[in-house]
Amino acid sequence: MKDLGSIVRTWSWRIAAALVVACLLAVGGWVFAQDKPAAPAAPSAPAAAPAPPPSKPDPAGTATGGIGDVTAKTAGKPTLEEVADFAGHNRVSINIMWTLFTGFLVMFMQAGFALVETGFTRAKNVAHTMMMNFMIYAIGMTGYWIMGFALHMGGLGAISTMGGTGLLDSEFTISLFGKDFGLFGMKGFFLAGSTYDVAVFTLFLFQMVFMDTAATIPTGAMAERWKFSSFVVFGFFLSMFSYPIFANWVWGGGWLSQLGKNFGLGHGHVDFAGSSVVHMVGGVTALAGAMVLGPRIGKYNKDGSANPIPGHNIPMGVLGCFILAFGWFGFNPGSTLAGSDLRIAVVAVNTMLASASGAIFAMFYMWIKYGKPDPSMMVNGMLAGLVAITAPCAFVSSFWAFFIGAVSGVLVCWAAVFIETVMRVDDPVGAIAVHGVNGAWGVLSLGLFSDGTYGDGFNGVEGTVRGLFYGGASQFVAQIIGTVTCFVFIFGASWVFFKAYDVVFGMRVSPEVEMEGLDVPEMGAHGYPEVQGPATLVHVLGASMPKSPAMTMAPERSR
Repeated sequence: MKDLGSIVRTWSWRIAAALVVACLLAVGGWVFAQDKPAAPAAPSAPAAAPAPPPSKPDPAGTATGGIGDVTAKTAGKPTLEEVADFAGHNRVSINIMWTLFTGFLVMFMQAGFALVETGFTRAKNVAHTMMMNFMIYAIGMTGYWIMGFALHMGGLGAISTMGGTGLLDSEFTISLFGKDFGLFGMKGFFLAGSTYDVAVFTLFLFQMVFMDTAATIPTGAMAERWKFSSFVVFGFFLSMFSYPIFANWVWGGGWLSQLGKNFGLGHGHVDFAGSSVVHMVGGVTALAGAMVLGPRIGKYNKDGSANPIPGHNIPMGVLGCFILAFGWFGFNPGSTLAGSDLRIAVVAVNTMLASASGAIFAMFYMWIKYGKPDPSMMVNGMLAGLVAITAPCAFVSSFWAFFIGAVSGVLVCWAAVFIETVMRVDDPVGAIAVHGVNGAWGVLSLGLFSDGTYGDGFNGVEGTVRGLFYGGASQFVAQIIGTVTCFVFIFGASWVFFKAYDVVFGMRVSPEVEMEGLDVPEMGAHGYPEVQGPATLVHVLGASMPKSPAMTMAPERSR
């Protein structure tokens, strides 16, 4: 007869699966009736005859390509209209290729997160931590495809950099004070119907990897005691509900983006690449989850003082940080959605500078205050600088980019200690300090230091984006409103979700499993079997049966 724990585990998985199936059936029936499939594209003009091969090699590339490569009815003799069409098609092609390529870079950041979080946790939990970072990509993508993208971008309107397609044209709004407040989109479920379109699919890929970045942040803060079954359900919750709703308010034409048009508050809440939409959402979600889970066993003494629990592999964490820094060249410059927007050069350099100053100032802060330049805080200092510059990267000068990163380097060190010792929230990797605190600092810094050299027409408001120090006090107000809204909505929704799930099913593994390590009881395999010994059949199957001497776990030698 199965024990109670086995029954609870079985029902937890059944209900998790039932929730997914219910969402598929409920949303699926609606989406395929929401609009008619788009008509096939009109046939393009006859392709130009291929240009004759050059009579001589062209090592410099200056003579390859010419009028014969322009698509025209009469090969080699394009009309003005045909040249204009060809130029417009190429511009959109460049933008789509740029957006896809930078999306690929952001996807690679998932490997960076996996390495940082796994390196900063203990060896007995590496398989569990790695698998959360691995599966959140698949789970998050699926949830976002089902309904997250529709809620997020379904009412965006025309995508000017990708040909002006206006297929995402259905936003649920309410009217207050004579103004329309967009709350969520209603088109694009399953990418079906008229959203079967190259520009929409490009936007989906780019926005999906951003969502997945937010979804992976809590896996670090909640590591080493989180049930994998609970994590799976959480992945669908964030990708299908909490992230898309707030992202719609900022990036999907929702009410925060319209604070400028509706109330004259600058350009509305501006977040160029996701300090609030991605990082603060992930950090605040992590805070709610870590609070509900509680600290790891042995983290706090009876008097409330904290004990350090170091990670098992600092080199792994450092490598992960460099992968993340590389991926950020997709994260920030890619948010132009246009390779033809040459501001990408400023965005890229600002991103580099903030990451450097974040690492430097975190190093010096720890060195001066504690006598040693802590490696983990140098890593988190660089990440904090990257998180903070993500919102203002397109709107500030290089000096302010370096300054924003420098503040982040100190802020992340202070915040990590405050969260651990004063709030007594156990965050194994410092995700709340890195992403939550510095995500907020990033959007606020945009409202302070934007210099008015970029952003004309952003969120439908004429003129460039100016912060408080450049005469844009109302922009700073909009940034404050967006920051407070992010915390209140995301923390409230996440805490209710985590608390309800914990009461009904339980989010945390048993003390015995936590002490042994989550790898075998939760995943069925050690991350380092040559060190920790083979998994036993008892733990793999989750059965309650006496162990024979041959099945006894080898003592763990690496914590």
